[in-house]
Amino acid sequence: MNIYVGNMSFQTTEAQLHDLFAAHGEVESVKIINDNFTGRPKGFAFVEMNNHEEAEKAIEQLNNMKVDTHFIIVNEARPKADKPSYNSAPRSNNRRY
Repeated sequence: MNIYVGNMSFQTTEAQLHDLFAAHGEVESVKIINDNFTGRPKGFAFVEMNNHEEAEKAIEQLNNMKVDTHFIIVNEARPKADKPSYNSAPRSNNRRY
């Protein structure tokens, strides 16, 4: 199960998240999402756990837990929504001259 972790402190590390979730079961991977331009964390991450029951338990136990200086939000990750292409908008020839 892919788990979303939000409202994270910028100081929270992947190792910290791994340890938090490992207390509830086997952690497959942890990925903190960084800004493409600055390289700084965006304040959220994804944790992958193979066992659904362990993942549910981790979500229940860790949601609203204080980590560093923030109360984290933990829930099942939703699939990424498709973004419309910039070229998909209809073009108008109603130009003012």
